[in-house]
Amino acid sequence: MASDAKLAASHVHGYVLAGGASRRFGSDKAVAEFAGEKLLARTCDVLNGVSADVRVVAPTGRYAGGAYEIVEDAWPGEGPLGGIITALQSTRASRRPGEWNLILGCDMPFLGIHWLHYLVERASHSGASVMVPRSTKGLEPLCACWRTSALETLRAAFDRGVRKVTDAMKLLPTEVLDETHWKRFDSDGRLFWNMNTPQDYQDALRAWSTDRSAENA
Repeated sequence: MASDAKLAASHVHGYVLAGGASRRFGSDKAVAEFAGEKLLARTCDVLNGVSADVRVVAPTGRYAGGAYEIVEDAWPGEGPLGGIITALQSTRASRRPGEWNLILGCDMPFLGIHWLHYLVERASHSGASVMVPRSTKGLEPLCACWRTSALETLRAAFDRGVRKVTDAMKLLPTEVLDETHWKRFDSDGRLFWNMNTPQDYQDALRAWSTDRSAENA
């Protein structure tokens, strides 16, 4: 599996979506500090261990000067579906367009590289257009692999007014990975934790601190 994952990773484009307004969070959560680094940088660095081509989808100028290329969100303020379509358009226009894109939200601090390798490896052998995990809260489309050829279907749905990602996914062949796949990478139940509110942020910081204290005990 390790060699398959390495081969798959060399051909997958990686994107982190950071175009949200963070209204419930109260400030830009992409630049919130977690374990000594900003969430956006942390997510990009983890993704960089899986993809040789990592980019950030964000509004113009928001994160200029960072270590990773910024792709301008074509539909700022229109939600994550617009960001996903922007990512697929970026891949299609690149000099070496690949078949798969691993697209992540910027606010999941417990994502691990071993799980992402597994996700990419599974996608590389799938006939689906979307490879998506299902957590205890439902589908996780912002931790999923999207086939570049899904672009036209997603764009057509977007142009018809569809904005919910899971509604757009219903138009595509989708393979769902339930907990029998991801649980081995997530014994603490935190893999898909995201931070929508200040309370979510504090809970995540406490969990991280508890883990570090246990390791050093």
